[in-house]
Amino acid sequence: MERDEILKLIRDARAKAGKRRLKQSFELYIVLDDNRVKKDEVQLNEIVTLPHRFSEIPRVAVIAAGDSAVKAKDAGADSVIAPEEIDRLSTNKGEVKRLVRSYDFFISEASLMSRVGRTLGKYLGPRGKMPVPVPSSAQMGSSIDRLRSSVRVRARGQFSISAKIGDEGMSDEEIADNAMAVLEAVKNKLPQGEKAIKKVVVKTTMGEPVEMAVVGR
Repeated sequence: MERDEILKLIRDARAKAGKRRLKQSFELYIVLDDNRVKKDEVQLNEIVTLPHRFSEIPRVAVIAAGDSAVKAKDAGADSVIAPEEIDRLSTNKGEVKRLVRSYDFFISEASLMSRVGRTLGKYLGPRGKMPVPVPSSAQMGSSIDRLRSSVRVRARGQFSISAKIGDEGMSDEEIADNAMAVLEAVKNKLPQGEKAIKKVVVKTTMGEPVEMAVVGR
């Protein structure tokens, strides 16, 4: 798959997006060839750092205490959640669900990960939002900054993998660069590499999908 081919898909998808009041996202769908890959070989849970940030930057919540919490606040985390607040939230299902929906990524002090897993794991895990562990407060700022330029690619036993690669506020070239980063990450995690990919599809939130066959080329 060449970047120029992906760029053409993105341009076609933008042309078919139509005018909407909301700012539409661009989604990349990677469809695997079930003749070349088995379901149990598809085990992806990758955070992919993108070359270009979305216009709407992902929201990051940090679970931390003490100096790490101070560092997270100074780094501009969208929310800093104390450990005792996690314990309280775990008893309120509705509040936890709102929390999970409100943030794209979670970070936790490494020392708190077992506590987070015990109290919130059943809510965060199924949605692919288990926190990224950070071992020291010194790394808190760089971790937050990296996640704001990232997307999570997740699939378990599925032949279709999807990821957000951009939005209408970005140029086609920027979105193409992001798409290539996601494709490269997925290829590197599949035993068959690019040979496992049957086709790629790009669509906007409300627009028509455009696709390109890959298998057999």
